[in-house]
Amino acid sequence: MKELEKIKEKVKTGERLTPEEGILLFKLPLYDLGALAREVRFRLNPQPIVTYVVDRNINYTNVCISGCKFCAFFVPPNSPKAFLLSFEELAKKIEETLALGGYQILLQGGLHPELTLEYYEDLFRFIKQRFPQVHLHALSPPEIIYLSKTSGLSVEEVLKRLISAGLDSIPGGGAEILVDRVRKQISPRKATSQEWLYVMECAHRLGLKTTATMMFGHVETEEDIIEHLDKIRSLQEKTSGFTAFIPWTFQPGNTALSHLKKVGSARYLQVLAISRIYLDNIKNIQVSWVTQGPRIAQLALDFGGNDFGSTMIEENVVSATGVSFRLSEEEIRRYIIGAGYIPKRRRMDYTLLE
Repeated sequence: MKELEKIKEKVKTGERLTPEEGILLFKLPLYDLGALAREVRFRLNPQPIVTYVVDRNINYTNVCISGCKFCAFFVPPNSPKAFLLSFEELAKKIEETLALGGYQILLQGGLHPELTLEYYEDLFRFIKQRFPQVHLHALSPPEIIYLSKTSGLSVEEVLKRLISAGLDSIPGGGAEILVDRVRKQISPRKATSQEWLYVMECAHRLGLKTTATMMFGHVETEEDIIEHLDKIRSLQEKTSGFTAFIPWTFQPGNTALSHLKKVGSARYLQVLAISRIYLDNIKNIQVSWVTQGPRIAQLALDFGGNDFGSTMIEENVVSATGVSFRLSEEEIRRYIIGAGYIPKRRRMDYTLLE
């Protein structure tokens, strides 16, 4: 008990927690955790503003040879359900996004064995020539690692070529849990934790901003969660390149891990609050209405969250598990106001648009 009081005191005075102290945060009552996380949130973001971004999550293909056990979206290359959007189909989706007031595209697919680095360069140039105003938030570290291996080029060279073609920032997908013992169980053919971190370090060095994520609630332990947070915090210490951290819960429906029990909202709020407390050098924590629904996301704003994420004009990966929440921009603003905060549109780098 004395130890927990000491940890609480450290958090209140802004002292950095050690991994051992981070693990002890799981022993605190949820109410105490929420209060501490809220304190940290207002220390880093003093204004009662909650931001969000108007964008569309476009999955350009569902073909992936990684075969992650937690994914309900992918199909193998020879599947009759396989698709690859044409450039014109993508353009139509971007036009719709702009018509709805969107200004960012989150473009992610899978590890498609037939798509070369040149394909992505052509795709990015096509998007930027047709829609120069769109912010291209695209690919994830596993996709970059895969391109590095298939092209025979270094990660840095791949990133330089993609940036030159129009890449603006990188989403934090594919992190899951940055502990290789866990990754071997749920995504054995995907980038290792070291590779994921290396892509992000290279991207930050080249001037790209990125986000970081964590998908929990499957086979990980509490120690694994803290190890993941510690790796993110250490890299941020080195590069300052992460704009936000986004934790969300694994959705088992229609996946190879469907036998696992879905974790509840109390665990989500607990891990969100611990993330806010532990990541003292990442300014923004995003809540996940996509997996939790809008009411829990609203509650999460009092557990350390200060960003409501994206309007997600389109979302395919989580909905493939059978979980499908949809929110318009107007509804997002209403939920933020209902929680006692001021809604503001933002860019990927968190500069405000209003």
